[in-house]
Amino acid sequence: MNKRKNSVSEAVRRIHLFPLRLIAEGLAVGVAAGLVVTVYRWLLQKAGVWLTAVLDATVGSPWKMAGWFAVLIVIALAVGKLVEWEPMISGSGIPQLEGEMSGKLDQTWWKVLPAKFCGGFLCLLGGLSLGREGPSIQLGAMAGKALARLVSIGKSEEKYLLTCGASAGLAAAFHAPLAGVLFSLEEIHKNFSVSVLISVMTASVTADCLASFFLGRDPVFQFRIYGDLPMEYFWMVLLLGLLLGVFGAFYNWFTLKSQELYQRAAFLNSRTRLLLPFLAAGVLGYTVPALLGSGGNLITEITADQLGIGAALLLLAGKFLFSGVSFGSGAPGGIFFPLLVLGGLAGGIFGMGCSELFGLPPEYVNNFVLLAMAGYFTAIVRAPLTGIILIFEMTGSLSQLETLTLVAGAAFVTAELLRSTPIYESLLLRILKRQGIEVPKENQGKVLKEYVVMHCSRVEGRRIAQVSWPEHALIVSVRRGTEEILPRGSTRLMASDMLLIMVDEDCEGPVGDRISELCAERPEEFTEI
Repeated sequence: MNKRKNSVSEAVRRIHLFPLRLIAEGLAVGVAAGLVVTVYRWLLQKAGVWLTAVLDATVGSPWKMAGWFAVLIVIALAVGKLVEWEPMISGSGIPQLEGEMSGKLDQTWWKVLPAKFCGGFLCLLGGLSLGREGPSIQLGAMAGKALARLVSIGKSEEKYLLTCGASAGLAAAFHAPLAGVLFSLEEIHKNFSVSVLISVMTASVTADCLASFFLGRDPVFQFRIYGDLPMEYFWMVLLLGLLLGVFGAFYNWFTLKSQELYQRAAFLNSRTRLLLPFLAAGVLGYTVPALLGSGGNLITEITADQLGIGAALLLLAGKFLFSGVSFGSGAPGGIFFPLLVLGGLAGGIFGMGCSELFGLPPEYVNNFVLLAMAGYFTAIVRAPLTGIILIFEMTGSLSQLETLTLVAGAAFVTAELLRSTPIYESLLLRILKRQGIEVPKENQGKVLKEYVVMHCSRVEGRRIAQVSWPEHALIVSVRRGTEEILPRGSTRLMASDMLLIMVDEDCEGPVGDRISELCAERPEEFTEI
């Protein structure tokens, strides 16, 4: 008796200590993920510097340029080899993490960490139009998973550490601790419990402090906002949100289509398909170097009034296409940063157009650059809170709350009306299909149908739980005369009962036939079910 009492007391004590343990684990994950992502971010900064130096040193010399193309081919094959060794590093890394959180995938942390680190660095060194945020989130999560495996905690608690690592990764990548918290809860964990919130905040702030100590605290985007946009121009903000919703839906379609085109090319494999974006980067490096890399330089140029509408449109189209070519190949890298750049360019073009056509004061053009980043992110990812807070932290501007909310809301609603699936959900479905994992269809049409239980049918006199009902069918109610019965497994069906059954629209025919067969009159025989 005493032994049982002690075990109960121990269980109660562990429950009370669980939030404190999560805070300690969040601190440990924040340190581990923060260090990994800080080193990764520093190397990516160096990659940009080295790439510029190489292009400056080789331009004008055919032999040196040919030598750089040869290096790009070697880098492409090396990255392809890494992807072949560990397929989970392909692309952003955020869909893979979402798949693991939902129990559909299981990443090998000791393979993902080095492969994603090296692959992401090589892709940015080669000039591909990819971001650092997806890899940073995946690296942070894998640091959390490594810690969980090293201390041998349970599977449920491990997912808390994955969430903490994701938050820490985004915080260290962008100096955005609040956005890291919101994104990890809104997109990754999909739960706002107090326990996970405190541990995630601890990890996020810890990682941000580490990154700030080594790399400084300057905002990622540094441009001047003139002031709050007057209300007389709010209609422009609403129009911008609608356009961004359409543009975001098109971006999602184009990104998935580019992946399909690579996959359909039978002559390409996981290594050779990476040759295309790296060779394209080589060509652009000597023709339009502004399109290389993540693209933060483009935001600097458009906010400093160094681009006209024509030049900005050409750069927007070029960046859009090159981003699709880069990401569609399966190269390790994210879409987060490039899509913010695309949104900023679109907002700048919209603002300059409004200035010329509708008399918008030119000093407010930068406001539309900032607003479009949040709106475009929302249309594509469908995480409006994260988008708003992320733009706050990345620009250092705490104004524009009303207009940010308006543009994000309009973009969100437009993308929803266009039935554009959030990009990370679509990418996860692609990964699961390639892994041979059956994915249940969601958000498909439902049909309500009525069936009468006939005398001597297979279901007459049977309890609902005893009947082998077809998949994709749900008994909503049982109507017996004027009585409405809530269906339970123990409910016994009687002749003349009216069954209201919900069926998935895409399998209405075969499922309906099976239910009709079960409920049909069979006087000549009685077959056990």
